[in-house]
Amino acid sequence: MQESAKAVLNPPAQRKSKKLLKKIVRNWQLYIFMAPALLTVIIFNYVPMYGIQIAFKNYIPALGMSASKWVGFDHFTRFFESYYFWDLMWNTFSISLYGLLIGFPLPILLALAFNELKTGPFKKTVQTVTYAPHFISMVVMAGMIITFLTPSSGMIVNLLEAIGVTPPSFLTDPRWFKTIYVLSDVWQATGWGTIIYLAALTAVDPGLHEAAILDGASRLQRIRHINFPVIIPTITILLILNMGGLLGVGYEKILLLQNPLNMEASDVIATSVYRTGLLEAQYSYSTAVGLFNSIVNAILLIVVNQVVRRTSENSLW
Repeated sequence: MQESAKAVLNPPAQRKSKKLLKKIVRNWQLYIFMAPALLTVIIFNYVPMYGIQIAFKNYIPALGMSASKWVGFDHFTRFFESYYFWDLMWNTFSISLYGLLIGFPLPILLALAFNELKTGPFKKTVQTVTYAPHFISMVVMAGMIITFLTPSSGMIVNLLEAIGVTPPSFLTDPRWFKTIYVLSDVWQATGWGTIIYLAALTAVDPGLHEAAILDGASRLQRIRHINFPVIIPTITILLILNMGGLLGVGYEKILLLQNPLNMEASDVIATSVYRTGLLEAQYSYSTAVGLFNSIVNAILLIVVNQVVRRTSENSLW
């Protein structure tokens, strides 16, 4: 009777929890090693979620979060009905999609090219040159862009004038803003983005290349049928993650390049949140806009992941 009673009081779930606890105790060193990263995520990613509630309140700092008046979805409605809503959405989406279409394939092509080079001074030099822009700070990068494209003394402007081409107003013409933003981003990030693909290419079996060479396969055929299939899972995962951040255009670089003349093309959701939240102190409204942006990104991530999951085995979950 006692044994049957114990069996009832200790269901399989409890036995599994005891086994898990034993594993944690047995591998306590690994959990201590993981603790700083886990605490960082909790403190900086999950604890601030408590402040999301001000998106549904008329937040007044003097009253605090709990005493501020609850207004529901008023701030969201105000954003959706605002005059600049569609402009902000279009600018954010177009800049991000433009960058994805140009910037996503280039690291793949560059990694495949690097992989074909023999290890030596030339390969190391080329890799160092392409990696270097990644370490330039955002402020310095924006300063370089402004210096190169200044109408009176910009190096690129002077070069175009020297060859007889009338340079456009790069910094003030809204039609050029997105191109300048995306191309500078591509120049800064492409080399660094090749690292993960080069790491994936190390899984290629050299024996496959030797067999393909014996069969008379050209270099392009070997890249297409041996190297490329190996990095497809990596490409898929990174594409899903990039689609999940399609509306996640940061405000730092845009803010540094923004001026009243190119505002038509440069004003995005992030810069709107910066202005309304920090400059105009509309904390509740800016939080609602930022929350809306995050929800859309999360939905895009889930949808794209589900589409990939149904069409292939390479998905996040």
